[in-house]
Amino acid sequence: MSLIILDRDGVINHDSDDFIKSPAEWEPIEGSLEAIARLNYSGFRVVVITNQSGVARGLLDVEMLNRIHSKMRRMLSQVGGRIEAIMFCPHGPDDDCSCRKPKPGSFNELAHRLRTSVENVPAVGDSLRDIEAAITAGAKPILVRTGKGRATEKAGIPAGVAVYDDLASVVDALLEPTA
Repeated sequence: MSLIILDRDGVINHDSDDFIKSPAEWEPIEGSLEAIARLNYSGFRVVVITNQSGVARGLLDVEMLNRIHSKMRRMLSQVGGRIEAIMFCPHGPDDDCSCRKPKPGSFNELAHRLRTSVENVPAVGDSLRDIEAAITAGAKPILVRTGKGRATEKAGIPAGVAVYDDLASVVDALLEPTA
């Protein structure tokens, strides 16, 4: 069974500069939930690693974050998909924790929990910090143009990072039969 790591905001759901602070504000990007279901159907274990500094900023608490994730899981189950685990960093940018991307702490914790390696595991994100965390952890970074992805691509990304329009396009490429 294969593993894939996804960022949340800007990859699975629409991002907001004002943060996603309630289930009502969480709206999936068109095709993202179906893309996750296709991954599951093809034998992928799907894990989300996400920075959620809104918690440190006092914009929402962990209970509200769990309610947002419950909505995501519920909507995903309606299309036949599931997320195995959600790992989040609740810290702010100045907290100097190891779990906040671009640091690889959450990737390392995931590898430890699953007793596996994240070496060359696809890691899909929309920001440079997602890409940097994946590279540092040894995963295979993939940038999507949804969320902050277009601006990230325009600002410049490391050579060799694959870029796709959205999560559905990533999944098309991953599941494409090799000739």
